[in-house]
Amino acid sequence: MEEVKLLGFWPSPFVYRVIWAVKLKGLQFDYIEEDLSNKSELLLRYNPVLKKVPVLIHGGKAIAESLVILEYIEETWPQNPLLPKDKHEKALARFWIQFGLEKMRPIHHAYFPAIGEEREKAAKQFQEVLKILEDQCLGDQRFFGGETIGMVDIVYGMLAYWSECMEEAVGVKVIEPSILPRLHAWVKNFKQVSVIKDNLPHHGKLLAYYKTSREKLVSARSTLPTPSNYDAS
Repeated sequence: MEEVKLLGFWPSPFVYRVIWAVKLKGLQFDYIEEDLSNKSELLLRYNPVLKKVPVLIHGGKAIAESLVILEYIEETWPQNPLLPKDKHEKALARFWIQFGLEKMRPIHHAYFPAIGEEREKAAKQFQEVLKILEDQCLGDQRFFGGETIGMVDIVYGMLAYWSECMEEAVGVKVIEPSILPRLHAWVKNFKQVSVIKDNLPHHGKLLAYYKTSREKLVSARSTLPTPSNYDAS
C-alpha cells in the first residue's frame, strides 16, 4: 500500500474525523503534528491555498478539507464502509452532513464567544438546530448510521467530546438530557466505541485550550468599536 500521512493539530475535531475514519478502515498511517503558529514547509507545500489542517497525503498526493478527505478515504478504501450502500440512504447521509455545515457552523461560531444574554440566546438557537438533527436524522437509532457508526457520526463527533469542553468554557450547557435525550444518549454511545475512545485529546488540556481561545475572542470583541463609534456621515 502507498504511504499515508496525516498533517494535523491536536485540538482540531476536523483532524480527528480523519483519524477515526482511517482507523475504522484499518489503515496504517504516519501522523505529523503541526505548529499552526509556525507552519511547516510540508504543510505549505501540500496545502498552499488554505494552509490549514487536516491534510491527508496518499502516495505523495495531498487532499485537504476534512469532508473531502472523508469522501476520498471512502472511495479509495471500500472496506468497512462509512456510507450506506443504498443510493437513497447515501444521499440522505450526505444531506445531513451538509446540514451541519450550513446550519450548525454559523450558530456554533456565535455561541462560543457569546457573553451575557447572548450566551443564553445562542445556546437556545444551538439546541433548536440540534433538535432537528435529533428528530429527523438520529430518531431512535443507536447511531446516525444505525447500529454501527458511519460517516455522519464521524462528522458530528465534535458534539460528543469537544462540545463538552466548549460548554464548560462558555458556562452554558447545550446538550441537556432533558431537552435532547436521544442526542445525549448518542454522545455516550459514540464515546464508548473503541476507535473513538482510544483516539481523543486529553480533556483537561482541551478545556484549557478552549478557555484560552474564548478569552481571546471575548477580549477581541470588547475592543471593537460599537455602532455609535462609527462615522455616520
